[in-house]
Amino acid sequence: MDFRMTSQQIELKMRARAWTEAMYAFEQDCEENNGLTPAQHAKVKQLVLDHDLAAVNMPRQLGGPSPSVTDQAIVSEEIGRLTGALWDTAWRPANALRACTPQQWEEYGLPEVLGDRRSAVSITEPNVGSDARHIATTAVKDGDSYIVNGEKIFVTLGDIADFIITLCSVDGAPTMFLIDRDTPGVEVKRVPRFTHSFVYEHPEFIFTDVRVPADKMLGEVGQGFELTRDWFVEERIMIGARTLGAADRATRLATDWAREREQFGSRLINFQLIQDLLARNAADILTNRAFVYQIAWEADHGLDRKALHAKAAVIKLSASEASNRCLDNAVQVFGGRGYMRENPVERLWREVRVDRIWEGTSEIQKLIIGNEFAKRGSSGLLDYAGAGEVR
Repeated sequence: MDFRMTSQQIELKMRARAWTEAMYAFEQDCEENNGLTPAQHAKVKQLVLDHDLAAVNMPRQLGGPSPSVTDQAIVSEEIGRLTGALWDTAWRPANALRACTPQQWEEYGLPEVLGDRRSAVSITEPNVGSDARHIATTAVKDGDSYIVNGEKIFVTLGDIADFIITLCSVDGAPTMFLIDRDTPGVEVKRVPRFTHSFVYEHPEFIFTDVRVPADKMLGEVGQGFELTRDWFVEERIMIGARTLGAADRATRLATDWAREREQFGSRLINFQLIQDLLARNAADILTNRAFVYQIAWEADHGLDRKALHAKAAVIKLSASEASNRCLDNAVQVFGGRGYMRENPVERLWREVRVDRIWEGTSEIQKLIIGNEFAKRGSSGLLDYAGAGEVR
């Protein structure tokens, strides 16, 4: 088995790393001001374009660079080292946009690939979380339009998006719509504050008698749940890669600190309890990194869609939980300094906590994995796609 990266992947990794290192200069401002100024955003956008990291999840025929899932994971791991969710400024349009009609693509998809427009995905509601099949937001047919009413929460990027990919119920069938942010009846209810300090906000939206032309439906009636699942699968793999980047950076910083810091007449690194924390981090990072890239490779080589759904859940569960352990250990190595917001380790520790919640909680991932065993047995989930059928 050849685990070496191609020359193109090495070059991609170096570009992503160079961009990440350039972005470190914005971290402290993002933390202190809960975001960046318009001038800083303009600089960041240019950095994204200069490093050719825009829309890395979009195929070439849609204007993107046509990378593999493995390539996306390489980028996600590198940029996951950033605090303040600055990794999200290297925009990745929601993969649901691949369902656009040619007209929709010209109006929404391509401008987002180019960075001229930004979207937000609106799924969660006050009374509906992981079970998106029971959404209460409705879209009722009215002539050549649909009238949308409902409420959405946790709309990440909702503060800067100029259109919202919104999951609605059309006669009980989950269906997605492209809703322009400035459409009458679309309003922000409130912008809650969260544990983390992110470069973008997660507003709550109210849709009141919002008239949406029928040609703004994304995909077909009833296809919304399928598009949502496909989005979750891709995001869960990238969360796995990104959180490992955070854990890697924190562990390197903690190691450097332990090698320099002296207590009781010896460097911290010489104390076995400190070594234990770092050793646990190494085991978590290396094992989960291998698994993330294995499943990314399997996805690139035609892994069954249902098996990929389950394996993406395993990645999200395992890597997000492991990264949280690693971040906690890194804070512990730093001691009191690890609890200061000026320390990147503290910020990463605070920010990675949400990765055990969004795009499906750890508990939901366990249910997905368990259901895969119940419905289709162990084959597919435990098999390695590169080895054929194994018993």
